[in-house]
Amino acid sequence: MFDYVIVGAGSAGCVLAARLSEDPSVKVALLEAGPADSSVLIHCPGGLALMAQTKIANWAYETVPQKGLNGRKGYQPRGKVLGGSSSINAMIYIRGQSQDYDDWAAQGNSGWAWSDVLPYFKRSENNERGADELHGQGGPLNVKDLTSPNRFGSMFVKAAQEAGFAFNADFNGASQEGVGSFQVTHKNGERWSAAKGYLTPNLNRPNLQVITQAQTTRVLFEGKRATGVEYRHEGQLKTISATREVILSGGAFGSPQMLMLSGIGPGAHLQSKGINVLHDLPGVGQHLHDHMDAVQVYHAPEQTDLFGISFTGMVNAFKGVQEWRNQRTGMLTTNFAEAGGFIKSSPDEARPDLQLHFVIGKLINHGRTPTWGHGFSCHVCVLRPKSRGSVQLASNDPAAAPLIDPAFMQDADDVQCMIKGFKVMRNIMNQPTLAGTGGKEIALSNWAQSDAQIEQFMRNNGDTIYHPVGTCRMGSGALDVVDDQLRVHGMQGLRVVDASIMPQLISGNTNAPTIMIAEKAVDLIRAAA
Repeated sequence: MFDYVIVGAGSAGCVLAARLSEDPSVKVALLEAGPADSSVLIHCPGGLALMAQTKIANWAYETVPQKGLNGRKGYQPRGKVLGGSSSINAMIYIRGQSQDYDDWAAQGNSGWAWSDVLPYFKRSENNERGADELHGQGGPLNVKDLTSPNRFGSMFVKAAQEAGFAFNADFNGASQEGVGSFQVTHKNGERWSAAKGYLTPNLNRPNLQVITQAQTTRVLFEGKRATGVEYRHEGQLKTISATREVILSGGAFGSPQMLMLSGIGPGAHLQSKGINVLHDLPGVGQHLHDHMDAVQVYHAPEQTDLFGISFTGMVNAFKGVQEWRNQRTGMLTTNFAEAGGFIKSSPDEARPDLQLHFVIGKLINHGRTPTWGHGFSCHVCVLRPKSRGSVQLASNDPAAAPLIDPAFMQDADDVQCMIKGFKVMRNIMNQPTLAGTGGKEIALSNWAQSDAQIEQFMRNNGDTIYHPVGTCRMGSGALDVVDDQLRVHGMQGLRVVDASIMPQLISGNTNAPTIMIAEKAVDLIRAAA
């Protein structure tokens, strides 16, 4: 018997388990469908390149065919391991813009304005640059500058300045706008996931039980009060009880899927899958949105200090492995997307509406399509897309992947903003600093010069940059799923705590905001106990 049962040991679940179990009188269980985070590919930052090509620690979902992407299915990697997606992501530490959170509050979510959430960002953070009015020290999540940055990151920043964009030394400072290097969730040359920062140091607590390889099948109820969960573990169907709360932290795909499997969601949809409706909550699985991304790739054969497949590249990689093993320094401490920027598609915009990620290698198809030689890449995405999709059940089988439809490029404004961003990005890449390296845009995108051609290229090649949110949206409307305390509407003893509750996608990478959401949720949960 536990006080709290948490489903999903991702970025949010690790925070919840660690913080709630700080009270020795509280018993906490954390269930994770994947294994422990033991793979060296997780802890070595450069291992990201190999994980992207496999199903190691990865649900490796696909979307349904996307109308906006000419019928293609998109790729949706999600962490299936302790640490969740923080164990397989590109480790970029970004909070978003203060206006993002003020917008959440303006939509009726009391306590979620920027001034409300900043203390939780600071509580979670140990920034090696030091503490100030916007940054914390002493928190579990280590944040730092890259240990051994590649010279091409600073070259990208210089090229962007040549194109007229201002340098920004801290994207999480007073203003997000500009170009610069990303800070990362690393420590001592290793990935610093939510598991490493929050969970691992506390695994020996007697009041915390972590169960890996445990696939939750449904939430259990007495009436409309959550009392525990059913899960499959070691070939057996088991149950675990929660006297206070069940907390779903399965992410933008897993949490709505679990609610629907448990009878909470759009009634007609659940009935069509043979599921008895416990509570008709039509917003479950709706409002899915994500940062769709388009990439320009440049071939730079003479720049062999960039990542690439060649004899020199293999020698470099061998040396990099030895250096990382012995010293935790060198090329394998990279997160690949070392630099970037937050820029405006037009001077008329009040704040940045585009994000750039500069990658020190030739990234095609999420890195799953190897290509010979060395080069670099740049991504662009629209920060606040208007396209909205959904997550639905494929069947009533908990082991079946959900039907994921992010509705990419179905809003005309998103399309036009992406086209503008693509042209801005190409202008940066063609500035003297990068052009002088001999880098040439590959034919995959170089043919696309007119707006119509660029749109066609993006529909043929665009895909996610891994920031799905919104499927258990926070709010008080008829299509909202949780209230501003993250309690599921119409239910008792049941919360959702993860990126699925975001009313609107924040302007940037979503890992740090998800950790913030969980830090704040801990206070909400304690206040209700």
